Amino acid sequence: MAFETPAAVELRGLTKRFGSVIANDGVNLRIQPGTIHGVIGENGAGKSTAMKMLYGIFPPDAGEIIVNSKTCVWESPADAIAAGIGMVHQHFMLAGPYTALDNILLGAEPVRCGVIERKKARTRLEALARQYGLPVDWDSPIEELPVGVQQRVEILKLLYRDAKILILDEPTAVLTPQEANELFRNLKKLRDEGKTIILITHKLKEVMSFTDHVTVFRAGKVTGEMPTSQTNPQELANLMVGRKVVLNINVPPAHTRDELAMEVAALSLAGTVAGSRHKLSDVSFSVKRGEIVGVAGVEGNGQSELLQAILHPREPLCRTSGTVWFLGEDVTHWEARDIRDLGVAMIPEDRQREGLLLERPVSENFLLGLQRSSAFSQGGVLNSRNLLAAATQAEEEYDVRPRDLAIPAGKLSGGNQQKLIVAREFQRKPRLLIAAQPTRGVDVGAIEFIHNRIVRARDEGAGVLLVSFELEDILTLSDRILVMYEGRIAAEFARGQVSEGELGLKMAGS
Repeated sequence: MAFETPAAVELRGLTKRFGSVIANDGVNLRIQPGTIHGVIGENGAGKSTAMKMLYGIFPPDAGEIIVNSKTCVWESPADAIAAGIGMVHQHFMLAGPYTALDNILLGAEPVRCGVIERKKARTRLEALARQYGLPVDWDSPIEELPVGVQQRVEILKLLYRDAKILILDEPTAVLTPQEANELFRNLKKLRDEGKTIILITHKLKEVMSFTDHVTVFRAGKVTGEMPTSQTNPQELANLMVGRKVVLNINVPPAHTRDELAMEVAALSLAGTVAGSRHKLSDVSFSVKRGEIVGVAGVEGNGQSELLQAILHPREPLCRTSGTVWFLGEDVTHWEARDIRDLGVAMIPEDRQREGLLLERPVSENFLLGLQRSSAFSQGGVLNSRNLLAAATQAEEEYDVRPRDLAIPAGKLSGGNQQKLIVAREFQRKPRLLIAAQPTRGVDVGAIEFIHNRIVRARDEGAGVLLVSFELEDILTLSDRILVMYEGRIAAEFARGQVSEGELGLKMAGS
């Protein structure tokens, strides 16, 4: 196929290995200037690795990177930035205590005679913010700004550095539908101004609604590249996974039991600074066995503090009050280990900090929290044979890649780390499942699998508390939906009572 204009980015035969694992295998990719180009694929398919080579984080083992018809060899991301490439990572690279202005200037300060010209920089940034519709309170500490505004800061960092090619990794992971739509309006404006946008995402709805072209990765190779107008979500999902994927699982009505799996009464968590608003204010709700209760809300509205208060009550962030019952027991002052022994499984919000020992092998991470169970320990002695057999089976069943129990968990992609944790927690056959962001960063095939497992747990009699920023999770799975806003339960809906748009408005405080 002939192209009328030279590609903004071209990857030719790009290959990258990490030990015995081939992350990219002869990748060929063309991205036209002035377009929004979607890059999708399963976890571990190689899409992020390819983009990190384009940005200079990894050097390729073979192949060429061509930017604006020029073959490029990067020593570091600084070379890519100098060539007009910028990247917004999934987890923002921002310094919390510093202002929005300082975060943008960091590493690119305009200096004259040893003095930072802050006024000059601010004038230029204000012009950029007006031009692209990205308003920011320059003097507020970054940690006090809403997530959507923090993302504007990240984009303005790239524009301030004159980036012409912008790579965004899962940019809507923590945004409300309204914030996501605003982001894409801004991206379209950037595209219309001549910028080239590369969007790494697992959300097929975003690909279909906002991209001009899409490239599909599977097993380190490109399996499809096409104008978005010539494809559909089902075709893209099948290309990603290599089989037919059920995009919308059928969740039958719940058969709830009278027995409560969990109850929270008047839970409050004081702010860390005297006079600041409470992180949690008089939160009360219950979850029956055989029921999924979803908690929706924009990040920073108390969901993390709720999880902390109910699961780690002896390690509170600050003064707390209220009562928590799990499976009929008052666990308000219990140790986390004793809570788990009741039959409580937990998919943590931060998989790397709370769910894994990144330097330890996959087999040991599969064992975490299960080491005292009779299946893996007799008389205080670990049964290695049973452990390896169970971990091997879990890797197959949950499609954790690569199939290597000896490699450190930190060497797995984020999505495969998530699948490892999900496999481990369902090994408990829980009576109560607390699932925080269970599908964050996982591909469409894994989402289908995790959704089905959560529903199966419910149908087997478990109570499920589902905390997620992904409205697809909340609306698909929840029998009841609670909305958190500024540390309170702001609304409650039964299944089918609320649309995605209405739910987004409630999450934003409307």
